[in-house]
Amino acid sequence: MSWFQSLRSNIGRLVRWAVLGIVVVLLLPYLLTVLYRNVNPISTPMLGRWLTGARVTRTYVPLSAMAPILPRTVIVAEDARFCSHSGVDWQELQNAIEDADDLDAVRGGSTITQQTAKNLFLWSGRSFVRKALEFPLAMWINLVLPKRRVLEIYLNIAEWGPNGEFGVEAGARRAFGKSARDVTAAEAALMSAVLPNPVRRNARQPRPGVRRIAGIHEARAAAAAASIDACVRAR
Repeated sequence: MSWFQSLRSNIGRLVRWAVLGIVVVLLLPYLLTVLYRNVNPISTPMLGRWLTGARVTRTYVPLSAMAPILPRTVIVAEDARFCSHSGVDWQELQNAIEDADDLDAVRGGSTITQQTAKNLFLWSGRSFVRKALEFPLAMWINLVLPKRRVLEIYLNIAEWGPNGEFGVEAGARRAFGKSARDVTAAEAALMSAVLPNPVRRNARQPRPGVRRIAGIHEARAAAAAASIDACVRAR
C-alpha cells in the first residue's frame, strides 16, 4: 500500500469515528431523558461550575416537599400554557417573533420544558443552533416524562442565586432562610420574579420593579390554582 493510500485510509477512518462521535453526542440526551424518569439529574451549568471549582449549592426535593404555591407561581410566571402545550408553545413563540424587530432579536417564547432541555443538555446564550437542538429535545422530554416530573426537574435545576444556588430549596434558603416547603405566596412570587435573572435580581432584597412583577405573579397564581393543581396531579 502506498503512503497516499495509507493516508486516505487513515483519514477515512478518522471521519467515520468523528461521524459516530457526533451521532452519539446527539443521541445521548434522548437516552438520558428516559433515565430521568427515576434518576435526579444535574444541569450543565452545575457541571460547569463543579469543573471550574466554583461553588454549587443544591438539595434535590420532590414536588411533594415544596409549598404547593411555589410550582403554581413558577408556572404562571414562566409558562402559562405549560399544562397544554407539547413542550414548545408555538403560539407564544410566534408572538415573540412578531414582537421582535428581527429574528436575531427574538426574546421569550421558551417554555419550562425548553428551559429544562437547555439546562440539562445544552448551553446558555442566543444561538439558532441551540434553538434547533432545543425544540426536538423539548418535545421528546414532553413525550417521555410526565408534566409533573418535568416541573420537578426544572424546579431543582433552575439557577436561583448569583453564587451557585440551584433549585428551589437553595433559592428559598438563600432568600428567606427557610425551606421550600415553608414559603408563603408572597415569597413564592418573589422567587418567580427573580428567575429570569437571578444574578441581578434579589428575592431577599427586591427592588420596586421586582415587587411589582411579584404582585402580578401572586395574583395570577391564586386565580389559576385549581386548574394548575389538577394538571400537575393528573400528569
